[in-house]
Amino acid sequence: MDRNSKKAWLYLLPSIVLLGLFLVYPLIDVAVYSVEECYNFASQSYQGIGLYNFSYVLHDPYFLQAVENTFVLVIITVPVSTILALVISTALSSIRLLRKLYQTVYFLPYVTNTLAVGLVFMVLFQRTEYTDGLVNLMLAWFGAGPVDFINGPHWAKMFVLCFYTVWVVLPFKILVLTSALASVNDEYYKAARVDGTSRTRIFFRITLPMISPMIVYLVITGFIGAFKAYSDAVALFGTDLNAAGMNTIVGYVYDMLYGDSGGYPSYASAAAILLFVIVLTITCINLLVTRKRGEGGVSL
Repeated sequence: MDRNSKKAWLYLLPSIVLLGLFLVYPLIDVAVYSVEECYNFASQSYQGIGLYNFSYVLHDPYFLQAVENTFVLVIITVPVSTILALVISTALSSIRLLRKLYQTVYFLPYVTNTLAVGLVFMVLFQRTEYTDGLVNLMLAWFGAGPVDFINGPHWAKMFVLCFYTVWVVLPFKILVLTSALASVNDEYYKAARVDGTSRTRIFFRITLPMISPMIVYLVITGFIGAFKAYSDAVALFGTDLNAAGMNTIVGYVYDMLYGDSGGYPSYASAAAILLFVIVLTITCINLLVTRKRGEGGVSL
């Protein structure tokens, strides 16, 4: 090893130590807890080594409900938020007047506190003894009956959670896609216009392929972020998400550690390992599909 390589490793040493301390060690600790059957904080003991914790979690109705809620959230919010962000970013890129103002307005929800946004959504959607909420007042104009979106049926609560999640993540995606659109070389557009290519064809044959790496990035990070959803649900439905039927996988892990049923790091670790496997699998599938499409090339 030459002198420069030694210097490089020396510079990397603090990062490696911190990475091992705050990432590798916790992962090992979680893996150990996940196979210590029925370990809890109260007794500081476990009944044996095995896979019982995984069996318990996979048969727990609260966990199954959390998995269902999380998958619905992922399947709806990731494509909807990405498509909306693409449409809005394209519109912003095509205007000149007040573009900066519009970009600032769209970005405001991203820098607003999550709980504050949740409070606004509760005012909009929650029915109380004094008011049906602004959304229900708007529905009444179309002859629709009032719906309790916060304490009512499960589909209504899931609708609000998906709406809220899209609202929160949309500004960041708009910012990324607006920057990606601005980086596309104008020469491609000029050449296409000279050939008389329509705007729709330009978008699908030039713009979309050129910004596809950013779209893939947003989809992958969107999947990961949606699977880690917890604070969004708390902001809307409070801390007792099991009672509301709106818990997520991360919320289940938290409840097993600190909630009313808490004190069982073995169950929480097993659920965390399952979440890690799900996210890793979906991320790998996304990367493989993207790589295959990239190898196939894009016809312009």
